[in-house]
Amino acid sequence: MSKSKNTVIDLFCGCGGLSFGFIEANYEILLGIDHWKDAIATFENTHKKAKGLVADLFNETPKEISLKTGIKKVDIIIGGPPCQGFSIAGKRIIDDERNKLYKSFVSFVEYYSPKAFLMENVPNIVSMGEGVVKDTIIKDFEKLGYTVVYKVLLASEFGVPQNRKRAFFIGTKGKKEFVFPEPTNKKLISAKDAISDLPEKSVPDGNKYKSEPKSEYQKLIRKNSHCIFNHEITNHSDQTVEIISLVPDGGNYKNLPKNLQQTRNVNIAWTRLNSNKPSFTIDTGHRHHFHYKYNRVPTVRESARIQSFPDNFIFLGSKTSQYKQVGNAVPPILAKVLAEELKKYL
Repeated sequence: MSKSKNTVIDLFCGCGGLSFGFIEANYEILLGIDHWKDAIATFENTHKKAKGLVADLFNETPKEISLKTGIKKVDIIIGGPPCQGFSIAGKRIIDDERNKLYKSFVSFVEYYSPKAFLMENVPNIVSMGEGVVKDTIIKDFEKLGYTVVYKVLLASEFGVPQNRKRAFFIGTKGKKEFVFPEPTNKKLISAKDAISDLPEKSVPDGNKYKSEPKSEYQKLIRKNSHCIFNHEITNHSDQTVEIISLVPDGGNYKNLPKNLQQTRNVNIAWTRLNSNKPSFTIDTGHRHHFHYKYNRVPTVRESARIQSFPDNFIFLGSKTSQYKQVGNAVPPILAKVLAEELKKYL
């Protein structure tokens, strides 16, 4: 009989980038929980054997979730609780509404007592409150019997075509401390490597590819896919198109004539991807970043490629919602590297 897979619950799962990496590393995802219906629709559509649950972890306890889902035990708990608003007093996180979602993550780990957990967050969580937040997180999980380590990783060093930094806290039961993997990619994957095979114009969902893959990365991303989805372009005003056309590959507002530099009041305005470098961080779909060649913002599919989602990972919901789902996600290729490494500790 084959060895059974390690089971996983993904909290604050969004569309499921983190857990998708775990699936790729041959784990079994039992459940994804998020309060956002659109994200759960995508999650269920892409994580075929997992259950997606729309629930607000602000109010629901692990016990209630366990009764609702029938899940009594699990090997690993993963997720990225929103911790932007940590409330701190003196040397600790205090009991404040804003910390409730983080506390919920802790309570799931306490309730299920998994072999390991992985918590993902914004990189500045490590320095928040002069390190108070990080120290509290470590203490909270040490009290539950975990050996906890943390590190800020740069996604482009692990095969993702994006310079995205994320903090990871990984706890293992007992004394053996998790060691973060070394970077896997000496040669970084560029924006061009990621999206140069996708056409300038929209492609109706389910249409065949118009060209062969043009890089190893594109071959990898297309592996189980025969069609293009989520490649609907944004139609900009003539003025916007004209301004973008003045910005060179890899350039930004500084390349514009003086009278146009202030047309958008943000320091990242009018920034083009650099075709020869990994992308900057893809966020939840604001409109200041443009394709390195075409005079438009990247499509949802191009953004998903930059996040390392395979082409057969299809996003549901409105276009705005899809951009947000992509931007909020953990890059699956980075998640897979961590999931593979974690196997050694289970």
